[in-house]
Amino acid sequence: MTATLTDTTTRPATLAEWRAAAAALTIDGRPVIDGRRVDARSGQTYAKTNPATGEVISQLHLGDGSDVDAAVASARAAFDAGEWSRASATHRREVLLRLAELIEARSDEFALLDTLDMGKPIGESSTIDAPGAAALFRFYGEAIEKLSDEIPVTPAGSTALVTREPLGVIGVIVPWNYPLEIATWKIAPALAAGNALVVKPPVEASHSVLLLAEIAAEAGLPAGILNVVPGRGSVVGTALGRHMDVDMLGFTGSTEVAKQLQVYAGESNMKRLALEAGGKSANVIFADTDDLAAAARKAAFGIFYNQGEVCSATSRIFVERPVYEEFVHLLEDAAEDFQPGDPLDPESAIGCLVSEKHADEVWECIEQARAEGTIVQGGNRPAINGRRTFVEPTIVTDLPADHRLHSHEIFGPVALVTPFDTEEEAIAKANETPYGLAAALWTGSMSRAHRVSALLVAGTVSVNTVDALGFTTPFGGFKQSGFGRDLSVHALENYSDFKTTWLQWG
Repeated sequence: MTATLTDTTTRPATLAEWRAAAAALTIDGRPVIDGRRVDARSGQTYAKTNPATGEVISQLHLGDGSDVDAAVASARAAFDAGEWSRASATHRREVLLRLAELIEARSDEFALLDTLDMGKPIGESSTIDAPGAAALFRFYGEAIEKLSDEIPVTPAGSTALVTREPLGVIGVIVPWNYPLEIATWKIAPALAAGNALVVKPPVEASHSVLLLAEIAAEAGLPAGILNVVPGRGSVVGTALGRHMDVDMLGFTGSTEVAKQLQVYAGESNMKRLALEAGGKSANVIFADTDDLAAAARKAAFGIFYNQGEVCSATSRIFVERPVYEEFVHLLEDAAEDFQPGDPLDPESAIGCLVSEKHADEVWECIEQARAEGTIVQGGNRPAINGRRTFVEPTIVTDLPADHRLHSHEIFGPVALVTPFDTEEEAIAKANETPYGLAAALWTGSMSRAHRVSALLVAGTVSVNTVDALGFTTPFGGFKQSGFGRDLSVHALENYSDFKTTWLQWG
């Protein structure tokens, strides 16, 4: 069992204290199948390292098709047994609320696991991600008890009942940039609806989701309802996508993989899909913006937060020409607040990228920008802990209109800033992407805000802010950003469907 942190009355507050807390952890990298930790049947393990230091933090077990088969069989048996799938909404609510309490009780441990796994700042994982996961389980626990079935109008002598039914066995594939948080976006509503799950966390960051499944039994979740099989996407993800006994698959990741999952669904059992894929979001700054400095600060947040490893990051910034030069200078100033540092330091604004391989990919994009555009800020890889996984926030201007970086999802702290002259041009530039996940616009005109937001093709348009989301609003995209929605009560639609029972009595 994963060791808990030593009981203290206060959270670690310094780099030294967080390092000590990290050193006290014993991290278990084994799958959770049928309610308990087991060795991967594949027999394969992987020395998982901390990208900020290169230190090995666990031996992560890598599952294969046989592990997926075992997990799916466990999930199917648990679903069919009905202890969870046919439980009252009130019972499911109580279990999810207890699970939220357990996450809160071990929130520092959850935060450390994500920070050690993928390099995000402990200041974010401990105050936003882990508490947010607990809060989301509360949200869906409360929501499921408040949904009503229907009795629609039918002819005399008959009654029809319309009930919302769980789908069965749900496969979940989640990314490494928000390991616990995005997993919770899918696990919480799927459990609330009464399903059984098999989750494939990312190899880069599996440990927080494994811990979540481990403590779920303590909350009262029946064995087999929440299974977690870490492993390569090409192995475990493919096995889930092609499995004939997986009824639905929820996914967040790349567009390329999302398209492949559609193929697998068609080749297997026509399993349902909810796919949140790539993004290349636009942030449009009009000259009539009331507070240009505030727009610049938010623009910096929109691309540099979480090291730029955000699917909805507003990485393409379009600025109306009369304020273009001023805005670029303000953005340069704002970028200074997002300098990288040791992820375990609460003072670090951003951490390291998830791996040296990914940092190399981001660096290649920066070098292309350096050769064909102008880097006005950043563009360096500082040596922190002797590692090459840290990249400064980088601002790029003067890229040709047809440059690949305008459409390529860099997934790092790189902002592309481009001027525009007319509202029509700004809308066209913003929509000139295969993605449609998010967008932002800044203006002091209410009529422009309504007019432009209506024409931006994006699942979420943030006006006078960036990347706005909340538990009560759906999140997802159009075009090649996928379909289906996370968050809000609408996420329950991914994991349930309506059943009509017609009673003829006269």
